[in-house]
Amino acid sequence: MGESTEQMQPKKAFGWAARDSSGVLSPFTFSRRATGEKDVTFKVLYCGICHSDLHFIKNEWEKDWASSYPLVPGHEIVGVVTEVGGKVEKFKVGDKVGVGCFVGSCHSCDNCASNLESYCPKLILTYGSIYYDGTTTYGGYSDIMVTDEHFVVSIPDNLPLDCGAPLLCAGITVYSPLRYFGLDKPGMHVGVVGLGGLGHVAVKFAKAMGVKVTVISTSPNKKKEAIEHLGAHSFLVSRNQDELQAAMGTLDGIIDTVSASHPLLPLIGLLKTNGKLVLVGVPDKPLELPVFSLLMGRKIVAGSATGGLKETQEMINFAAKHNITADIEVIPIDYVNIAMERLSKADVRYRFVIDIGNTLKSST
Repeated sequence: MGESTEQMQPKKAFGWAARDSSGVLSPFTFSRRATGEKDVTFKVLYCGICHSDLHFIKNEWEKDWASSYPLVPGHEIVGVVTEVGGKVEKFKVGDKVGVGCFVGSCHSCDNCASNLESYCPKLILTYGSIYYDGTTTYGGYSDIMVTDEHFVVSIPDNLPLDCGAPLLCAGITVYSPLRYFGLDKPGMHVGVVGLGGLGHVAVKFAKAMGVKVTVISTSPNKKKEAIEHLGAHSFLVSRNQDELQAAMGTLDGIIDTVSASHPLLPLIGLLKTNGKLVLVGVPDKPLELPVFSLLMGRKIVAGSATGGLKETQEMINFAAKHNITADIEVIPIDYVNIAMERLSKADVRYRFVIDIGNTLKSST
């Protein structure tokens, strides 16, 4: 059977886009491709605001990944399937689904073969990349998505869509290193640096894995929140030398979520012999690496970025099983520019999520 004429037509789409590096977002009408045979089309209901959205709309990562405009951000996207292509096997109309940081990869490199699409050299980001057909990818600050089924995640029924959305980036970004670096064993002691969008989710995942968690922050006023609300076992103020000294050599590993420049030496000192410091934040300037402190304890400084599709699905299923969600502030789309300003000042607990389904309305 051939495709219906309606299916072959590009789909009208509506979202909010930045037009230049001022980063100001405003309404934008564009097209999505028709639903291909392997594509899932879904109505977007919620989209989280990730810190990288802020960097991209302002072109702050120009050296590594230049932004192209108009740019529709958003890679923590959840919604309900409205149409599937003829060869789609995993999804049907009405299913709850999500899309994270990328929507394409080469499918032929070693990384893709190992379910590590996130490290594919030809990775296609959910927004601001060039798709296989030469078009620009647009993200989830929009009413619909059309995505190859391989890059779509199934959302379990018991995981709320609004506070589940940030797991598609923030969640997998901390879950993946906890698993890969073996920091998920019950009884281990793991530090989480920074109590923001990623950090608060890292605490929840580590706790669900049976790991003892210490939050490390520059802000003493976050102690009550970390221990009473998130259930961390202990809290260290990273500028307090006495506290750091008392905790030297006590951590099996550290997940460092901070994107501002900060010293690594105190963190390396907190690690046990063979300890691992894993960076998941992206500071805008190179960090200083004190090698001597690594040698004296066979310690590792590593990096980790999101995760492949298989692991992302595993993470979502784990979150649903253990009732792990992000702490969010739901906002209407027309608040998005104020939200970006607040995010730049870390004025959110802990993730903004845009209510796309109820507030994104085209004037046409």
